Amino acid sequence: MKAIIYHQYGDPGVMELQEIKEPVPADDQVLVRILAASVNASDYEFLTGSPKYTRMWGLFKPKVHILGSDIAGEVVAVGKNVSRFGPGDAVFGDIFEQWGGFAEYVCAPASALMQKPDSLSFEQTAALPQAACLALQSMQYAGPVQSGQSVLINGAGGGAGSFAVQLAKHYGAEVTGVDHTEKIEFMRSLGADHVIDYTRTDFTRNNRSYDRIIDFVACHSIFAYQRALDPDGVYLMIGGSIPHVLQTLLLGSLLSLIDTRKMAILGAKPNHDLEMVVQTIADGHLKPVIDKQFPLDEVPQALDYLGKGLAKGKIVISMKTG
Repeated sequence: MKAIIYHQYGDPGVMELQEIKEPVPADDQVLVRILAASVNASDYEFLTGSPKYTRMWGLFKPKVHILGSDIAGEVVAVGKNVSRFGPGDAVFGDIFEQWGGFAEYVCAPASALMQKPDSLSFEQTAALPQAACLALQSMQYAGPVQSGQSVLINGAGGGAGSFAVQLAKHYGAEVTGVDHTEKIEFMRSLGADHVIDYTRTDFTRNNRSYDRIIDFVACHSIFAYQRALDPDGVYLMIGGSIPHVLQTLLLGSLLSLIDTRKMAILGAKPNHDLEMVVQTIADGHLKPVIDKQFPLDEVPQALDYLGKGLAKGKIVISMKTG
Protein backbone atom coordinates (compact mmCIF):
# COMPACT_ATOMS: atom_id res chain seq x y z
CA MET A 1 0.00 0.00 0.00
CA LYS A 2 1.01 3.64 -0.38
CA ALA A 3 1.67 5.85 2.64
CA ILE A 4 3.27 9.19 3.44
CA ILE A 5 6.30 8.45 5.63
CA TYR A 6 8.65 10.61 7.70
CA HIS A 7 11.60 9.56 9.86
CA GLN A 8 12.85 12.89 11.22
CA TYR A 9 11.37 16.10 12.52
CA GLY A 10 11.27 18.97 10.08
CA ASP A 11 9.17 20.82 7.56
CA PRO A 12 6.83 18.99 5.15
CA GLY A 13 9.78 18.39 2.82
CA VAL A 14 10.97 15.51 5.05
CA MET A 15 7.88 13.48 4.10
CA GLU A 16 7.75 11.15 1.12
CA LEU A 17 5.34 8.72 -0.53
CA GLN A 18 6.43 5.10 -0.09
CA GLU A 19 5.12 1.62 -0.79
CA ILE A 20 4.86 -0.40 2.44
CA LYS A 21 3.25 -3.63 3.58
CA GLU A 22 -0.49 -3.60 4.26
CA PRO A 23 -1.15 -4.00 8.02
CA VAL A 24 -3.04 -6.90 9.61
CA PRO A 25 -5.64 -6.15 12.31
CA ALA A 26 -5.11 -7.34 15.89
CA ASP A 27 -7.94 -9.03 17.76
CA ASP A 28 -9.62 -5.75 18.78
CA GLN A 29 -8.88 -3.85 15.57
CA VAL A 30 -10.40 -3.34 12.16
CA LEU A 31 -8.56 -2.88 8.88
CA VAL A 32 -9.90 0.24 7.17
CA ARG A 33 -9.44 1.24 3.55
CA ILE A 34 -9.05 4.98 3.97
CA LEU A 35 -11.13 7.09 1.60
CA ALA A 36 -10.51 10.43 3.28
CA ALA A 37 -8.42 11.89 6.11
CA SER A 38 -8.27 15.41 7.46
CA VAL A 39 -5.27 17.52 8.41
CA ASN A 40 -5.04 18.96 11.93
CA ALA A 41 -2.67 21.26 13.77
CA SER A 42 -1.52 18.20 15.73
CA ASP A 43 -0.21 16.66 12.50
CA TYR A 44 1.93 19.72 11.85
CA GLU A 45 3.16 19.81 15.45
CA PHE A 46 4.21 16.15 15.42
CA LEU A 47 5.84 16.62 12.02
CA THR A 48 7.98 19.53 13.19
CA GLY A 49 8.46 18.34 16.78
CA SER A 50 7.26 21.73 17.99
CA PRO A 51 5.98 22.59 20.58
CA LYS A 52 8.55 20.50 22.38
CA TYR A 53 5.98 18.52 24.39
CA THR A 54 5.23 16.59 21.20
CA ARG A 55 8.66 15.00 21.59
CA MET A 56 7.46 13.00 24.58
CA TRP A 57 6.55 10.49 21.85
CA GLY A 58 10.12 10.53 20.46
CA LEU A 59 12.76 12.88 21.80
CA PHE A 60 15.16 12.98 18.84
CA LYS A 61 13.22 11.12 16.15
CA PRO A 62 9.50 10.43 15.80
CA LYS A 63 8.30 7.03 16.97
CA VAL A 64 5.30 7.22 14.65
CA HIS A 65 6.18 7.42 10.97
CA ILE A 66 2.72 7.88 9.42
CA LEU A 67 0.73 10.89 10.61
CA GLY A 68 -2.99 11.51 10.19
CA SER A 69 -5.50 10.84 12.96
CA ASP A 70 -8.91 11.78 11.50
CA ILE A 71 -10.01 9.11 9.05
CA ALA A 72 -13.07 7.92 7.16
CA GLY A 73 -13.29 4.79 5.06
CA GLU A 74 -14.59 1.26 4.63
CA VAL A 75 -13.91 -1.77 6.82
CA VAL A 76 -11.99 -4.46 4.95
CA ALA A 77 -11.41 -6.99 7.73
CA VAL A 78 -11.98 -7.28 11.49
CA GLY A 79 -10.13 -8.90 14.40
CA LYS A 80 -11.66 -11.93 16.10
CA ASN A 81 -12.94 -9.90 19.08
CA VAL A 82 -14.73 -7.27 16.97
CA SER A 83 -18.48 -7.70 16.59
CA ARG A 84 -19.80 -4.16 16.03
CA PHE A 85 -18.35 -3.79 12.53
CA GLY A 86 -18.05 -5.99 9.49
CA PRO A 87 -16.46 -5.81 6.03
CA GLY A 88 -18.06 -3.11 3.91
CA ASP A 89 -19.14 -0.90 6.82
CA ALA A 90 -18.46 2.81 6.37
CA VAL A 91 -16.71 4.18 9.48
CA PHE A 92 -14.87 7.23 10.75
CA GLY A 93 -13.10 8.46 13.87
CA ASP A 94 -10.02 9.94 15.51
CA ILE A 95 -7.15 7.45 15.85
CA PHE A 96 -4.85 9.95 17.57
CA GLU A 97 -3.41 7.36 19.95
CA GLN A 98 -1.78 5.48 17.07
CA TRP A 99 -1.96 7.69 13.93
CA GLY A 100 -1.57 6.18 10.43
CA GLY A 101 -4.25 8.10 8.51
CA PHE A 102 -2.07 9.39 5.67
CA ALA A 103 -2.08 5.99 3.96
CA GLU A 104 -4.31 3.76 1.88
CA TYR A 105 -5.02 1.39 4.78
CA VAL A 106 -4.80 1.50 8.56
CA CYS A 107 -5.54 -0.84 11.44
CA ALA A 108 -7.52 1.00 14.09
CA PRO A 109 -9.14 0.04 17.40
CA ALA A 110 -12.82 -0.67 16.85
CA SER A 111 -13.53 1.45 19.92
CA ALA A 112 -12.16 4.54 18.14
CA LEU A 113 -14.62 4.30 15.24
CA MET A 114 -18.31 4.81 14.60
CA GLN A 115 -20.63 4.30 11.66
CA LYS A 116 -20.48 7.03 9.02
CA PRO A 117 -23.78 8.88 8.57
CA ASP A 118 -25.28 8.28 5.12
CA SER A 119 -26.01 12.00 4.82
CA LEU A 120 -22.33 12.99 4.89
CA SER A 121 -19.55 12.21 2.43
CA PHE A 122 -16.33 10.52 3.49
CA GLU A 123 -14.56 13.87 3.13
CA GLN A 124 -17.10 15.62 5.38
CA THR A 125 -16.94 12.96 8.09
CA ALA A 126 -13.13 12.91 8.01
CA ALA A 127 -13.22 16.65 8.77
CA LEU A 128 -15.14 16.15 12.01
CA PRO A 129 -13.53 14.07 14.76
CA GLN A 130 -10.72 16.13 16.27
CA ALA A 131 -11.72 19.68 15.34
CA ALA A 132 -15.47 19.46 15.90
CA CYS A 133 -15.11 17.53 19.17
CA LEU A 134 -12.64 20.09 20.52
CA ALA A 135 -15.00 22.90 19.55
CA LEU A 136 -17.97 21.20 21.23
CA GLN A 137 -15.98 20.46 24.39
CA SER A 138 -14.94 24.13 24.53
CA MET A 139 -18.62 25.12 24.56
CA GLN A 140 -19.41 22.81 27.47
CA TYR A 141 -16.42 23.35 29.76
CA ALA A 142 -17.42 24.52 33.27
CA GLY A 143 -21.05 24.55 32.15
CA PRO A 144 -22.49 25.11 28.67
CA VAL A 145 -22.32 28.49 26.96
CA GLN A 146 -25.56 30.34 27.66
CA SER A 147 -27.72 32.38 25.33
CA GLY A 148 -26.71 36.02 25.40
CA GLN A 149 -23.17 35.38 26.64
CA SER A 150 -20.23 36.90 24.79
CA VAL A 151 -17.75 34.39 23.34
CA LEU A 152 -14.46 35.30 21.68
CA ILE A 153 -12.73 32.69 19.53
CA ASN A 154 -9.05 33.30 18.79
CA GLY A 155 -8.21 31.42 15.59
CA ALA A 156 -11.83 31.41 14.45
CA GLY A 157 -10.94 30.97 10.79
CA GLY A 158 -9.17 27.62 11.18
CA GLY A 159 -10.49 24.07 11.36
CA ALA A 160 -11.61 23.84 14.98
CA GLY A 161 -12.34 27.57 15.04
CA SER A 162 -14.82 27.26 12.19
CA PHE A 163 -16.79 24.70 14.20
CA ALA A 164 -16.54 26.77 17.39
CA VAL A 165 -18.07 29.85 15.75
CA GLN A 166 -21.03 27.84 14.48
CA LEU A 167 -21.58 26.09 17.80
CA ALA A 168 -21.36 29.31 19.82
CA LYS A 169 -24.02 30.84 17.57
CA HIS A 170 -26.13 27.70 17.98
CA TYR A 171 -25.89 28.15 21.76
CA GLY A 172 -27.16 31.70 21.35
CA ALA A 173 -23.94 33.55 22.14
CA GLU A 174 -22.72 36.87 20.77
CA VAL A 175 -19.62 35.71 18.90
CA THR A 176 -16.41 37.57 18.16
CA GLY A 177 -13.97 35.89 15.78
CA VAL A 178 -10.27 36.73 15.71
CA ASP A 179 -7.94 35.81 12.84
CA HIS A 180 -5.82 37.48 10.16
CA THR A 181 -6.94 39.81 7.37
CA GLU A 182 -7.61 37.16 4.72
CA LYS A 183 -10.14 35.37 6.96
CA ILE A 184 -12.33 38.31 7.95
CA GLU A 185 -15.12 37.60 5.45
CA PHE A 186 -14.88 33.87 6.10
CA MET A 187 -15.53 34.39 9.82
CA ARG A 188 -18.55 36.53 8.98
CA SER A 189 -19.86 33.78 6.69
CA LEU A 190 -19.70 31.36 9.61
CA GLY A 191 -21.98 33.64 11.63
CA ALA A 192 -19.58 35.70 13.74
CA ASP A 193 -21.27 38.88 15.00
CA HIS A 194 -17.96 40.73 15.27
CA VAL A 195 -14.61 40.09 13.63
CA ILE A 196 -11.14 41.26 14.63
CA ASP A 197 -8.06 41.32 12.42
CA TYR A 198 -5.27 40.50 14.86
CA THR A 199 -2.71 42.17 12.59
CA ARG A 200 -4.43 45.49 13.30
CA THR A 201 -6.13 45.12 16.69
CA ASP A 202 -5.12 43.48 19.97
CA PHE A 203 -8.41 42.20 21.39
CA THR A 204 -6.94 42.15 24.91
CA ARG A 205 -6.54 45.94 24.76
CA ASN A 206 -9.72 47.10 23.05
CA ASN A 207 -11.63 47.80 26.29
CA ARG A 208 -14.00 44.89 25.77
CA SER A 209 -14.39 41.79 27.89
CA TYR A 210 -15.96 38.41 27.28
CA ASP A 211 -17.74 35.64 29.15
CA ARG A 212 -15.63 33.02 27.42
CA ILE A 213 -12.40 33.12 25.43
CA ILE A 214 -11.61 30.03 23.38
CA ASP A 215 -7.99 30.19 22.29
CA PHE A 216 -6.70 27.95 19.51
CA VAL A 217 -3.51 29.99 18.95
CA ALA A 218 -2.35 31.33 22.32
CA CYS A 219 -0.24 34.41 21.64
CA HIS A 220 -0.82 36.76 24.61
CA SER A 221 0.25 36.66 28.25
CA ILE A 222 -2.06 35.05 30.78
CA PHE A 223 -2.56 38.47 32.37
CA ALA A 224 -3.75 39.90 29.04
CA TYR A 225 -6.33 37.13 28.76
CA GLN A 226 -7.41 37.74 32.34
CA ARG A 227 -7.91 41.42 31.53
CA ALA A 228 -10.16 40.49 28.61
CA LEU A 229 -12.47 38.29 30.72
CA ASP A 230 -15.68 39.38 32.41
CA PRO A 231 -16.02 38.60 36.13
CA ASP A 232 -16.82 34.85 36.31
CA GLY A 233 -15.52 34.52 32.75
CA VAL A 234 -13.70 31.42 31.44
CA TYR A 235 -10.49 31.31 29.40
CA LEU A 236 -9.69 28.04 27.62
CA MET A 237 -6.35 27.45 25.94
CA ILE A 238 -6.43 24.74 23.27
CA GLY A 239 -3.29 25.43 21.24
CA GLY A 240 -0.05 27.25 21.96
CA SER A 241 3.67 27.16 22.67
CA ILE A 242 5.41 25.71 25.73
CA PRO A 243 5.68 29.15 27.44
CA HIS A 244 1.95 29.71 27.01
CA VAL A 245 1.15 26.19 28.22
CA LEU A 246 3.28 26.71 31.34
CA GLN A 247 1.77 30.15 31.96
CA THR A 248 -1.73 28.73 31.80
CA LEU A 249 -0.90 25.68 33.90
CA LEU A 250 0.94 27.58 36.64
CA LEU A 251 -0.13 31.22 36.67
CA GLY A 252 -3.57 30.50 35.22
CA SER A 253 -4.29 27.95 37.93
CA LEU A 254 -3.10 30.36 40.62
CA LEU A 255 -5.14 33.24 39.22
CA SER A 256 -8.20 30.97 39.12
CA LEU A 257 -7.81 30.33 42.86
CA ILE A 258 -7.66 34.00 43.84
CA ASP A 259 -10.06 35.42 41.24
CA THR A 260 -13.58 34.65 40.02
CA ARG A 261 -12.26 34.25 36.49
CA LYS A 262 -11.30 30.70 35.49
CA MET A 263 -8.31 29.95 33.28
CA ALA A 264 -7.51 26.45 32.07
CA ILE A 265 -6.15 24.22 29.30
CA LEU A 266 -8.71 22.11 27.47
CA GLY A 267 -7.28 18.63 27.02
CA ALA A 268 -8.33 16.73 23.91
CA LYS A 269 -10.62 13.74 24.43
CA PRO A 270 -10.51 11.76 21.18
CA ASN A 271 -14.00 10.95 19.84
CA HIS A 272 -15.64 12.31 23.00
CA ASP A 273 -19.09 13.69 22.07
CA LEU A 274 -18.65 12.68 18.42
CA GLU A 275 -22.20 11.32 18.35
CA MET A 276 -23.45 14.69 19.58
CA VAL A 277 -21.48 16.40 16.81
CA VAL A 278 -23.16 14.19 14.22
CA GLN A 279 -26.60 14.88 15.71
CA THR A 280 -25.96 18.64 15.70
CA ILE A 281 -25.10 18.41 12.00
CA ALA A 282 -28.24 16.34 11.35
CA ASP A 283 -30.30 19.02 13.12
CA GLY A 284 -28.89 21.66 10.76
CA HIS A 285 -26.92 23.64 13.35
CA LEU A 286 -23.40 22.72 12.22
CA LYS A 287 -21.60 21.90 9.00
CA PRO A 288 -18.02 21.01 8.12
CA VAL A 289 -16.43 23.67 5.93
CA ILE A 290 -13.74 22.21 3.68
CA ASP A 291 -11.32 24.72 2.20
CA LYS A 292 -9.21 22.42 0.02
CA GLN A 293 -8.82 18.76 -0.86
CA PHE A 294 -5.46 17.19 -1.69
CA PRO A 295 -4.58 13.70 -2.96
CA LEU A 296 -2.50 11.38 -0.79
CA ASP A 297 0.76 12.18 -2.58
CA GLU A 298 0.27 15.88 -1.78
CA VAL A 299 0.05 15.53 2.00
CA PRO A 300 3.26 17.61 2.33
CA GLN A 301 1.64 20.45 0.37
CA ALA A 302 -1.48 20.19 2.54
CA LEU A 303 0.60 20.45 5.71
CA ASP A 304 2.56 23.37 4.28
CA TYR A 305 -0.73 25.15 3.55
CA LEU A 306 -1.91 24.49 7.10
CA GLY A 307 1.39 25.54 8.65
CA LYS A 308 1.27 28.90 6.89
CA GLY A 309 -2.11 29.61 8.49
CA LEU A 310 -3.89 29.84 5.14
CA ALA A 311 -6.69 27.32 5.65
CA LYS A 312 -10.25 28.62 5.97
CA GLY A 313 -11.88 25.73 7.77
CA LYS A 314 -10.68 22.18 7.21
CA ILE A 315 -8.17 20.61 4.81
CA VAL A 316 -8.95 17.09 3.63
CA ILE A 317 -6.89 14.36 2.02
CA SER A 318 -9.17 12.57 -0.44
CA MET A 319 -8.27 9.27 -2.07
CA LYS A 320 -10.65 10.25 -4.88
CA THR A 321 -8.66 13.42 -5.61
CA GLY A 322 -5.79 13.40 -8.03
